[in-house]
Amino acid sequence: MIHATAQVDPAAKIGAGVRIGAYSVIGAEVEVGDGTQIGPHVVIEGPTRIGRDNRIFQFASLGSDPQDKKFHGERSELVIGDRNLIREFVTINRGTSDGGGVTRVGSDNWILAYSHIAHDCDVGDHCVFSNNATLAGHVTIGDWVILSGFAGVHQFCRIGAHAFVGMGCLVSGDVPPFVMVAADYGRPRGINAEGLKRRGFDAGRITAIKRAYRTLYAAGSPLAEARVKLAEQAQGSDDVAAMLEFIDRSERPLAR
Repeated sequence: MIHATAQVDPAAKIGAGVRIGAYSVIGAEVEVGDGTQIGPHVVIEGPTRIGRDNRIFQFASLGSDPQDKKFHGERSELVIGDRNLIREFVTINRGTSDGGGVTRVGSDNWILAYSHIAHDCDVGDHCVFSNNATLAGHVTIGDWVILSGFAGVHQFCRIGAHAFVGMGCLVSGDVPPFVMVAADYGRPRGINAEGLKRRGFDAGRITAIKRAYRTLYAAGSPLAEARVKLAEQAQGSDDVAAMLEFIDRSERPLAR
């Protein structure tokens, strides 16, 4: 299962059924879970833990030092879950001590060619990063988020679950759950209704989310006033309650 030209450090822990392609380099303190397939010319540095049944394509670079001038070799790690698809030339860096020391990627994500996940990012499950999607450091991505091609997210921003970021969009503020943003700097463009339908949200749930979106973005109210109205709407909707919780935890301005 390991090509003769691959270089696997004796200290690496390789699970059952793992395939490692030609000329790949697996460093010390790397753990690879059962059934994961690693293509040719992949470089994985540690400390890095990768779960089971992932598929990592050629020329990906995982677990390298963070691109942070404050990093001086202190111990940090990368943790990747299960069943992720990581395509060509994807780069995912380890964390830094200032950010908790860990970069995390969940499970069942599609991370497509040339995407970059910087240090201390936290990516949920079932996300899609289209080609050249880029996260700066300390970004948090919720579950089921879609980043379109060439989208970029500023450091310390958060993108809520089920949000959709349009092609070439540069996100510099927090994007609440369910919201769709587009244009140059992440202007709100409605909710991700089509995505919600595909994931089994019924008409009542989607209607409540649309009402919350109008309260937050279309009514023209100051954020404090909109928040009071959202609190009333959240009494009958867990989804609106999730939006309100996201807003209350935001440390950066909302994308508005």
